[in-house]
Amino acid sequence: MLAAAEKFERRRDENRGAKVRLDANAQEQEQQQDLREESAAAFLKAAADPLRLRVLRLLRQDAMGVSELCDLLAVRQPALSHHLKVLSGAGLLRSERDGNHIFYRRSDVDRSLALATLQQAVLATADQLELDQETLARLNILQKTRELNSRNFFKQNVQKFREQQDLIAAPVRYAEAVEELVTSLSATGSGTALELGPGEGWLLPILGLHFETVHAVDNAEVMLDAAQRTVDQTGLKNIKFHLGDSSGAYIDEIDADLVVLNMVLHHTAEPKRTLSEAVRCVKPGGALLITELCEHKQGWARESCGDLWLGFAPTLLEEWAGSAGMLEQSSSYLGQRNGFTLQVRLFQRAPLS
Repeated sequence: MLAAAEKFERRRDENRGAKVRLDANAQEQEQQQDLREESAAAFLKAAADPLRLRVLRLLRQDAMGVSELCDLLAVRQPALSHHLKVLSGAGLLRSERDGNHIFYRRSDVDRSLALATLQQAVLATADQLELDQETLARLNILQKTRELNSRNFFKQNVQKFREQQDLIAAPVRYAEAVEELVTSLSATGSGTALELGPGEGWLLPILGLHFETVHAVDNAEVMLDAAQRTVDQTGLKNIKFHLGDSSGAYIDEIDADLVVLNMVLHHTAEPKRTLSEAVRCVKPGGALLITELCEHKQGWARESCGDLWLGFAPTLLEEWAGSAGMLEQSSSYLGQRNGFTLQVRLFQRAPLS
C-alpha cells in the first residue's frame, strides 16, 4: 500500500510539472505572437505616411544626416525627428553617431526574422516612388556639394594623402592581391588598361608592366601630378594622363582590356553612375577590377579622408555591376586598420559570340 501511494504521489507531481511546462510554453508562444503583431503594426504604421516613405527612398543607397534630410524634404527638424523615430522603432532605419552629428541609413533585411518579407515589401514600395523635381534638384545640389568638398579635400591635403590613406587601407596591405589579379588577366606587354582616380599612382607601374598602353584619369589636377611623379620615377613611357572624370568624351575612345576602380567609388557623388560609365570602356571579354571598402559605421572618414560614402555592401556592388552587364569572376575580403574591411572584386564582360 505504501509503495502504491508513493507511486501515485510521484505521478501526480509529474503531471503537475508537465502542466506547468505546458502553461509556460503556451504563455511564451502567446508573448511571441503578441510581439510579432506589435512589430507588424510598427512596420505598417511606418509605411502609412508618405513622408516616411520618401525618407526610405532617399536613403536607398546612402546615409544622410538629419540636416541633409531636412533640406531635401523641406521639413523642420522637430517634425522630421518624429518620423525618424518611428522608422527606427520599426527597425527600418538605424542611426550612427559621428561626433555631434547623427546619420541615418536603412537597416539590412534580416531574412531569418518572421517579418523579413514585410520589411522587404515596405522597402520595395519606397524604392518605386518617383521623387518630385524639387527634391531631385535639392538632391543634385547635395551630391555636387559633397563632390566639391571631396575635391577640395584632396587639393588641400595632397601632402597628407598617404597618411590619411593609411588610416583606412594602406596599399601595402592589399597590393599583392591586386597584382596577382592583374598578372592573371594580361599577357605581358599587350592590351590596354584604364585606371580611374589613380591617387598617387602606386598601381600605375604595375599596370604599365603588364599592358602595352595604360590610361590614368583623375579630376583633381594635383593628384594627377602626384601620380605622374610616381610614374616618372619608374621610367615607364606607356602611361597616358588625362585630367577629367568618367563622363569625359575621350573615355568613349578607350577600348580597354582592364578597367580599374581602386578605392574610388566612396569618393564619388554618384558611385553607381561612375561604375556604369567605367564599364563603357570595357571591351567584350574584358574585365573590371574594383577595390572598395565594405559598408562601415566610421563617420570620421568623411572629414578625415574626404569620403562621401561609408563603404558599400558587397551585394550592392554586385548588383550595380550586373546591371551594367558585368558578371562576377572572383571576390576576396581583406581586413585593414581600424576595423575596416576591403573588398577586391573582379567582374568580366561576356565576349562576343
